[in-house]
Amino acid sequence: MPPSRPAQRPGARLRRWKNDLGGWAFVAPASLLVLGLSIFPAGWALLLSTQKWDGFSEPVAVGGKNFAKLATDDKFWDAVVHTGIYTALFVPASVLAGLFLAVALNRRIRFIGVYRTAIFVPFVASAAATGILSTYLFNPEFGLVNNVLRTIGLPAQGWLEDRNQAMVVIAIMALWGSAAFTTVIYLAALQDVPMELLEAARLDGANRWQAFWRVVWPQLAPVTVFTTIWQTIQAIQLFDLVLTTTKGGPLDSTQTIVYYLWHEAFVELNFGYGSAVAWVLFGITLIITVGVVLYGRRSGQEAF
Repeated sequence: MPPSRPAQRPGARLRRWKNDLGGWAFVAPASLLVLGLSIFPAGWALLLSTQKWDGFSEPVAVGGKNFAKLATDDKFWDAVVHTGIYTALFVPASVLAGLFLAVALNRRIRFIGVYRTAIFVPFVASAAATGILSTYLFNPEFGLVNNVLRTIGLPAQGWLEDRNQAMVVIAIMALWGSAAFTTVIYLAALQDVPMELLEAARLDGANRWQAFWRVVWPQLAPVTVFTTIWQTIQAIQLFDLVLTTTKGGPLDSTQTIVYYLWHEAFVELNFGYGSAVAWVLFGITLIITVGVVLYGRRSGQEAF
């Protein structure tokens, strides 16, 4: 028979209870704030999604009509497609760029601190400032990029005013700031790779590429799962860059789900319909996140 656990003394039990109570007292204000800023708005949005309300008149209960309308709303599905295109452009590029920059910065060279700080600076800049900067860089008339193209004899491009190029430009400008985040995450993970493993690989005759692929990359797999999930969520929630650059144009070619939600709720004052879009967006985000996590676990790359 397994040995029985000794009974705790009443005094020890009381001290443990006091410690637990003290811990909960410290985290309770922040927990209540988080719950108030997440659970309550989500519940209210769910209630609004079953109503027709313009923010002024009395709300009218419509049941699931707002969700049924989404199924036949061409503009909504166009926004889903545009968001998917942006996600496909942005997420792989940001993860790969972060990995490349982290490997380049994970070495002992002069002024390495300056280089690391310079890489992180764009992440600190607001998306609004990035969007305003992009309008000057990619302006078809007097933008810096087109001026460079003219100098080297190439034709100027429409960029943000061309429906076939606008989403690519937005992805590039988002990458300029967001790649710094993945760089910092990968750099921290690279510095945690045991040096003994790399030394053993070199003693076995592995070159740099083989050592990275066989030793370093498996250690970075959980970080890759995390950054992929994070950047995917950020991509699905794209709004500020679109607002400050194209405002959904040209010809709605850059209208994303969040921008369409904002336009329906706060411009057209269809708060019920906008709330339905918000819940569909939540469902899409949840499905993608769960899918990436399950894939990571099946591949032996758990991030959590």
